[in-house]
Amino acid sequence: MRIDESWYKRPASIAERTTSGGVIVRIESGKIYIALVREVGLYHYVLPKGGVEAGETLEQAAWREIQEEAGLTELQLISKLDVRERLDYRKRRWITAHYFLFLTEQVDGVPTDPKHHYKLAWAPLDTMPKLFWPEQQDLIQKNRDKIMALLQPQSP
Repeated sequence: MRIDESWYKRPASIAERTTSGGVIVRIESGKIYIALVREVGLYHYVLPKGGVEAGETLEQAAWREIQEEAGLTELQLISKLDVRERLDYRKRRWITAHYFLFLTEQVDGVPTDPKHHYKLAWAPLDTMPKLFWPEQQDLIQKNRDKIMALLQPQSP
């Protein structure tokens, strides 16, 4: 399936959903790596994110979704990065996705999502693979300098 511009045009009278997730970075030998997830058996990667549950803040939802989809639990919140909007995979709801920047030293994670079987991978910021959702690719590209600037104090 190819995601085209039709996913980014909001239809009238469509249900809405707020989601939250993260750009999780790890620094190794002075290089920045981004955590990506994909469902077992599927080819393209995505950033971990999902629906905000009742009573959760956006930050709490991002933490939970990262733990469920990437299995990463040792996270340091650095900053809010951006908000992106699109239709969901089935084009039934309009998604407003809030993304936060997290730092971790954790390399391995055991995803705990009971409905999906995710696998964690790390990709260098400089040579990111193509992501399934174009707005996630754009989010990283447009915030690349901001990510590097915010991580500067933590760099070796």
